[in-house]
Amino acid sequence: MRITLLISFFSLNLVAQTERVKDFTKQLCSPEFHGRGYVNAGDSIAANHIAKTFEEIGLKQLNGTYFQSFTFPVNTFPTKMEVKIGDKQLTPGVDFIVNEASGKGNGTTEFQSLGIYELYTGKYSFSKLDKNKMFYFLNLGYGGDTLTKVRENLKIIAKYAPVMEVVNTKFTWSVSETAYKFPFIQIQESVFKIHFQSNSTAVSFDIDAQIKNHTARNVIGYLPATKKSKKTIMITAHYDHLGRMGSSTYFPGANDNASGNGMLISLAEKFKAKGLKKYNLLFVAFAGEEIGLYGSKYMVSHPPVDLKSVHFLLNLDIMGSGEEGITVVNATLFPEEFTRLENINKGKNYIAQIKRRGPAANSDHYFFTEAGVPAFYIYTMGPNKHYHDIYDTYQELSFSAFGNLSNLLEEFFRGMK
Repeated sequence: MRITLLISFFSLNLVAQTERVKDFTKQLCSPEFHGRGYVNAGDSIAANHIAKTFEEIGLKQLNGTYFQSFTFPVNTFPTKMEVKIGDKQLTPGVDFIVNEASGKGNGTTEFQSLGIYELYTGKYSFSKLDKNKMFYFLNLGYGGDTLTKVRENLKIIAKYAPVMEVVNTKFTWSVSETAYKFPFIQIQESVFKIHFQSNSTAVSFDIDAQIKNHTARNVIGYLPATKKSKKTIMITAHYDHLGRMGSSTYFPGANDNASGNGMLISLAEKFKAKGLKKYNLLFVAFAGEEIGLYGSKYMVSHPPVDLKSVHFLLNLDIMGSGEEGITVVNATLFPEEFTRLENINKGKNYIAQIKRRGPAANSDHYFFTEAGVPAFYIYTMGPNKHYHDIYDTYQELSFSAFGNLSNLLEEFFRGMK
């Protein structure tokens, strides 16, 4: 009877913990956090929320604070985000997006264009284009070197005139430090075809873009080993996302990477309940990842602990899926650790598969690896393909492998020698 009661208590506690983590993840995706970007202090709101959660769990501050601040320039779109073709008002994020380095501007203009030869070779003097007309290009069906060259030259054209690039692929947004002189708009082919009648058709736009020097903060929580130790394990996830594209459109960033912060919190709660004997734990939520891994780069240059004391680092991203297992970046660099992770999963059948991948400079593990810190970067695989778009919402997260993956990672660290 006693064993049954203990099992029931454990199961209920596990469910309660999972629900707390889901609530935490959902809140990071909410409109009040403004996409955790650089408009309306979205990333600062998120940083404060994460620090408060660290405190509630019982993680300690380092050097009297949970924060590590750094600055960088960023192009933002705080207010106007309007595009109209003919009499059709377009919807941001659905019908069109602006390039992350788009400049500001407004007006009603006609279209101008060039052939693919001029655009590909760049032999035409783009400075001759009419700055009072919108340059448009049907970027349909091109790939490889042609697509690369065309995109490069469209960016150059944005120095001389407004640009509209017509595409038939999924919108993917990002963040930029710099801005072109003129607006750069991407529009879906389906929308363009419906509302574009001839080269004389007018396009109206009103886009506000502002470069600002932004201060962001890494959030750090510390959990000492149960016995005095000089060795540290780091568990990390970036919390920043793309923010707002105008006052009415924001990018929730649920899978990327509110879900990774959910896993960070899940593991923090587990290790707070039962710590590691041999290792101190450092839980880090990085800022500035989306603009170029700035938070992790800054931390490597200004480490809160001696990097030589860091035994291993695990970086978490895209944790809200998992139906098809996980991918481990740096698996080929650290085969012993990868084999141990595989063996744990084979014994417990936690997740569908663990895919091996080599080194890549695609997330916050990178600069630590370059500095000599052993590290894995793990992300889940599954049917959720929403990435850097407005559809990456909390409602799209399945959390299919979340609980089992949390258990797998906990067991991985508890078994470290």
